[in-house]
Amino acid sequence: MNKWLRKSLFVIISILTFGLVTPTQLMNSVNAETPVDQDVLEVPTSETNYVHLESYIEEDSDFDREEFVDELVKQAEEQSYQKFGSKIKPVIENEFRDIILPKIELAIAETAAQFPQEDLKNLTITEQPGAGMSEKIFNVKNRVTGKDILRFHVRRDHPPHAGYWFNFHYHTCFDHFQVHHELGSIYWDKNIPPKWMS
Repeated sequence: MNKWLRKSLFVIISILTFGLVTPTQLMNSVNAETPVDQDVLEVPTSETNYVHLESYIEEDSDFDREEFVDELVKQAEEQSYQKFGSKIKPVIENEFRDIILPKIELAIAETAAQFPQEDLKNLTITEQPGAGMSEKIFNVKNRVTGKDILRFHVRRDHPPHAGYWFNFHYHTCFDHFQVHHELGSIYWDKNIPPKWMS
């Protein structure tokens, strides 16, 4: 019941504000200070792989929008843990699941609410997160047009005398990927974090 109410709230806020104010902007409460050091931005590759969700889109009559969004969120969580690797994941996994993942789910649900069913069925998630110093966690893309819809990133911030933070944010095609939509930040340590996927 709680999950149903939460998803209903996301859709209602999206509809009422017509995209002017996103629920993620309203619910953003965990932020690091202004970044000093930033990671390398995502570099597009020619060999991008995507998670295919055919089992959810075979028949129009069987298509369930909520189940499809749930599957996108599940794949997003898996890609995030793959990016963290075996060194970072155990340290930040609980905070990520409690603070960041619900906001990722909100962003995906809010975006999905803007697509008619025939277009929503074409959305898919990238399979390969960025390694090393790349910010890319995953993208949500229209596999027919090849265009990105959402780009989820994590940046390493190092504010003066404040240790290292992981700043989670996303970009959307609706503002031409120009705005950082904050999801929150998780503290790492005073020491430099290992590279992604290590």
